[in-house]
Amino acid sequence: MAPDKTNINVSLAESPIQDIFADRNPSPSEKNWAETTLAPALVKGPERPIGSASGVNLDQNGNARFTTISGVPVRRLYTPADLPQDWSEDKYLGYPGQPPYTRGIHASGYRGKLWTMRQFSGFASPEETNERYQYLLTQGGGGLSVAFDLPTLMGFDSDAPESEGEVGKCGVAIDSLEDMEILFSGIDLEKTTVSMTINSPASVLWAMYLVVAEKQGADWKKVSGTIQNDILKEYIAQKEYIYPPAPSMRLVIDTFEFGTHFTPKFNSISVSGYHIREAGSTALQELAFTIYDGVEYVEWARRRGLNVDEFGPRLSFFFNSHNDFFEEIAKFRASRKIWYRLMKDRFGAKNARTWLMRFHTQTAGVSLTAQQPLNNIARTAIQALAAVLGGTQSLHTDSYDEALALPTEDAARIALRTQQVIAYESGVAETVDPLAGSYFVERMTLDMESGAFDYFEKFDAMGGMVKAIERGYPQKEIAEAAYQYQRAVENKEKLIVGANEFTIEEKLPEILYIDHNEVAQHQTRKLNALKSRRSNDEVHRRLDALKKAAAQEPVVKQDGKMSDANTMPYIIDAVRAYATVGEICNALRDVYGTYEEVSVT
Repeated sequence: MAPDKTNINVSLAESPIQDIFADRNPSPSEKNWAETTLAPALVKGPERPIGSASGVNLDQNGNARFTTISGVPVRRLYTPADLPQDWSEDKYLGYPGQPPYTRGIHASGYRGKLWTMRQFSGFASPEETNERYQYLLTQGGGGLSVAFDLPTLMGFDSDAPESEGEVGKCGVAIDSLEDMEILFSGIDLEKTTVSMTINSPASVLWAMYLVVAEKQGADWKKVSGTIQNDILKEYIAQKEYIYPPAPSMRLVIDTFEFGTHFTPKFNSISVSGYHIREAGSTALQELAFTIYDGVEYVEWARRRGLNVDEFGPRLSFFFNSHNDFFEEIAKFRASRKIWYRLMKDRFGAKNARTWLMRFHTQTAGVSLTAQQPLNNIARTAIQALAAVLGGTQSLHTDSYDEALALPTEDAARIALRTQQVIAYESGVAETVDPLAGSYFVERMTLDMESGAFDYFEKFDAMGGMVKAIERGYPQKEIAEAAYQYQRAVENKEKLIVGANEFTIEEKLPEILYIDHNEVAQHQTRKLNALKSRRSNDEVHRRLDALKKAAAQEPVVKQDGKMSDANTMPYIIDAVRAYATVGEICNALRDVYGTYEEVSVT
């Protein structure tokens, strides 16, 4: 029996179908569907409330409120009415490999070359981490990604008082060129791409890497990989900085200049949104803050006198892939279009390679739960699939046990197999940008783009990202987003399976245990032996030369040669003499001092 027309009309005024008509112009057929099909369905059975069975996350009328993980409202249905009236494939999308690159930077997508399957690993000593790298490469990994311990990230040697209790705990301990030689023993650096997650001491660790490659007989012009080297996100989110912003930026630009001359295949920076997202930002904030960090680096490089079309092709990015599948895909697609617009219109880049947004993706560590950790395998698979459908160039999948400890060998293998199943069994790599044309995905992509440019206007008005950081603006934005999300989780407006809903009593799995005291003793013995056999006088001479260069203002010469004050050659000289990470960073501390963060109120 057909429902009574009067009752339907009453429910129309009181039901959530009015959201169909808000801020858009639906077609007659869509209106007809809403009135004749949707409204009776809502009378018969209301939409499920989000959250627990108690019925939380409702609007003021008591209707279910659906949002992305970032809190962005999600409509029930997306149609052409959700796109601009002039929307067309040619105007807004283009084709793969062509501007504005919404559909990808490669014409054939993954049919020509799969993404690099890169596993993030580093723990305890260089010897133990080398064993893990050898294992991952034999299991089909296409590249390595180095995790350093906290002392290395902060520019301290393993025997420093500041390093106590942290040596080898969250990554591998690297104190000297000797450690870097051990770390990559038996690994051909001319044939293996390596990414290094290092920021404040990035130029030091990169110098060590290049000297190891040199000692292997590799040609620097053929060595490829990436150093993260993104100091801005440290001030914004991760907080592993050493020096104040201005000298830190100078060191970053030194690497840009050096790389342009000597390492044309190596990415001198990976502008990282990953840690911004891990700190609690929304997807839009991750996108906007990360890309504007890239803008800031380009601005500083141009002030040095560098040509954007010379260093621009080696700028790369690093994004997080979180649980909200479509939101993440839209973020990745929007990132390419935004970067193209900025490089072409704001900076006048002429080289098509400068226009390309190339990025690595890692699944969301912050989404992993210590409760029912095997559930993390499913989370990681969904996040990895979003990254692939979004067109990433390389991918790291988290291991299911990382909320508990560093990954075991078995967990790391499952994480790698997750990527391989997606690549070889799912079929998603067979066609380019398969979700293009989805009304939902295209609407979200456009919203990401416009929202990012709104943030860019605010940063421009503040005088750039360094100025914004100094006044605490991005930090405050992230803190507020993190608070709102945590409140939603605690109120069960957002469900975390196995953590705040569907919980059980369980035994935790076996985890990888690192005896950091034993690692610290091992590293200290090596340091003592190294310092007893090297030429300490030569180390001091080279460190003094580095201080002198660091104190000068680098200026690019008119003949295109590198500035005499670029710190990279002096760091490399110190590394060749087996100066340690701590000694080199302390030399720079003597010149630049250290940074204390402004309070965010």
